[in-house]
Amino acid sequence: MSQVLVKDAPDSDDEFIGNHHVYKPYRAGLPRMGPYLREFFRRREFFKEMSKSNLRAENLDTWFGRLWNILNPLLMGSVYFLLVDILSNRGAKEGFFCYLLAGLFLFSTLTQTMSDGARSITRAGKMITNTAFPRALLPFAAVRTAFSRLWPTLIVLAIICAVSGIKPSWALLACIPLLAIFSVFCFGIAMLLATLQVYFRDTRSFLPYLSRIWLYTSPVLWTTAQVPEKLKVIEVLNPMYGMVSAWSEAIVYGRWPPASSWISASVWALLTMLVGSYVFLTREREFAVRI
Repeated sequence: MSQVLVKDAPDSDDEFIGNHHVYKPYRAGLPRMGPYLREFFRRREFFKEMSKSNLRAENLDTWFGRLWNILNPLLMGSVYFLLVDILSNRGAKEGFFCYLLAGLFLFSTLTQTMSDGARSITRAGKMITNTAFPRALLPFAAVRTAFSRLWPTLIVLAIICAVSGIKPSWALLACIPLLAIFSVFCFGIAMLLATLQVYFRDTRSFLPYLSRIWLYTSPVLWTTAQVPEKLKVIEVLNPMYGMVSAWSEAIVYGRWPPASSWISASVWALLTMLVGSYVFLTREREFAVRI
């Protein structure tokens, strides 16, 4: 919002002598991307420190906090394994527990990104109203925090896979570009949810239900081979379908992701990034008066 200062004449008899603040509406649109990106890069230490601050706030800088960060998804994976493999009595294929954990650890990162990304703007109200900086740094810091929680769980996953007799293969190299694509997807969805939370404060309340439904419709508790023909449509409609299946099968079964998974993951990541960044950048100048 632009602000123009107009000073009164010194001899005015007006009751309100002083500076008049004239607020004019602005047309929503993208900022100049060159200066914006340069300022974003110049303040890269800012989001690093904010990410560290978020981790300290969640007690992840202590041994017990780090331990719980690993135990939480591990215990959740054990519960799901009990329900899916034992109680359902359908005899899951060998290595299913590692398959389940691989997808669950990745999905936990998405859930954390959605939660922290949604509140990244609203919880930084004083900073936004008093400091000029690229607001995209805030959801970016939320994504970095979520990925900081992911790395320790991958170490645990590697140990469990080794104990289970799963040998590493060349397909593990696919996890590097998959994580890069996944980070782009997370950044896009964090910016989109951050904007929605500013305008609709109940957005974050619906996220637990959305993430739970999203988990059940993703190849985490089941493999792609178990999907009946009539439900194949979720392969197209679910943004995480190709990403999770490629990730889990590369780690557990040593399969290089097929072209369809690469295309699905890349298209959804790029689309989410474009939509999320456009919505965020065109509305960020209004955040100060909304929060």
